[in-house]
Amino acid sequence: MVFKKIKYFLTMIDFGHSLFVLPFAYLGAFLAARGVPDLYALLWITVAMVSARTAALGLNRVIDRHIDARNPRTANWVLPRGLISLWSVKAVIVLSLTVLLWAAYQLNSLCFKLAPLAVAVLVLYSYTKRFTWACHLWLGASVAMGPVGGWLAITGQWDVAALLLGGAVALWVAGFDIMYACQDEEFDRQEGIFSIPGRFGTRLALEIAAWFHTLTVLLLLAAGFYLKLHWPYYVGIAAAVLILRYEHRLVQPHDLSKMDTAAFKLNRYVSAIVFIFALLSF
Repeated sequence: MVFKKIKYFLTMIDFGHSLFVLPFAYLGAFLAARGVPDLYALLWITVAMVSARTAALGLNRVIDRHIDARNPRTANWVLPRGLISLWSVKAVIVLSLTVLLWAAYQLNSLCFKLAPLAVAVLVLYSYTKRFTWACHLWLGASVAMGPVGGWLAITGQWDVAALLLGGAVALWVAGFDIMYACQDEEFDRQEGIFSIPGRFGTRLALEIAAWFHTLTVLLLLAAGFYLKLHWPYYVGIAAAVLILRYEHRLVQPHDLSKMDTAAFKLNRYVSAIVFIFALLSF
């Protein structure tokens, strides 16, 4: 029974999707160190990322549980079905936020000072869809704390490179979140939920997502030029461009049937490829 509850919880927070945001957090750390960073720091960066994402997804599911129950696409999710208790999810959220703060404390004073701001961003994200269609960008900013935090964890100071990486990740995540939200265009309008598809329609939303991903590539290139990275990095960017282009070809305004592949399965390769080829550039 306990293992089944754990399985339900991991399903609820899409734990496997942590794998495609971790490489960008590592990218910030490895670029800051210009090589392999201190393993102690890398350990706590991993702990911070996993705990932050666990808390963020748990909060989102708890805050949106009534909306999810009314949405035909999400009514079968774990929390609306009552497969795990609300109090247990809240307990894990509190534990995850505590671990996040502890991990930040283990890294350096700047990370620890910024940790409450990170928590605020994670908590507020789920409420943004109630008052602004820019909620996708807020989600992007939440995930962008990964590479920025990875950089700060190693250097303890701000840098243009960290902001370029953070901007790239924010637009990358916002782009595929917009794509994914196209499935709920009609529901969002009926429920008064703010989203780019609900505000502008699926066709224009997909175009906006494509522009966001174009800007993602430009910011990744700018980070490479700024850091004077070598040619393998740009080979990785080229590969990421091909994947993103294929991703956008899979999803059309009249056919959203391949959305899971486009929005999630392909994007895990984007982050991994950029990270691996960045390492090869050293």
